Amino acid sequence: MEKNAEQELNFKFQMLEQQIMAIQQQLQAIEQTLLDMTSLNLGLDEIKKDKEILSPVGAGIFAKAKLISEELIVAIGEKNYIKKSIPETKKLIQEQIMKLERVKGSLEGEFEKINEEITRTMIEHQGKITNNSNIQKN
Repeated sequence: MEKNAEQELNFKFQMLEQQIMAIQQQLQAIEQTLLDMTSLNLGLDEIKKDKEILSPVGAGIFAKAKLISEELIVAIGEKNYIKKSIPETKKLIQEQIMKLERVKGSLEGEFEKINEEITRTMIEHQGKITNNSNIQKN
């Protein structure tokens, strides 16, 4: 195999490997977010008026607090917040979970395509080696 083709092949495999690693990192982040969102969704069922909770103050510091309302303040981006009931918040979280599941499926599809490209490239490379080997024998 000529040196130029070998360098191209190595470069292609490095690019594909980098793409796989990036997708794996994204998938891990999505999985963690899905776990957090699911846990949050379940935790919302525990919120009741007059219930004592630990409220985060910051940097791992919590204060005991008593809920005076079941109304929640929900961040909607760009430092904007809105008031939502628990059922409304659960619906919002469920919508976010569904969006994350779609993104996860899309990333898994990309991952499969890259694996197929790696397999196809390896098979082509093996075929070229075999053909070159047969030509040299004749």
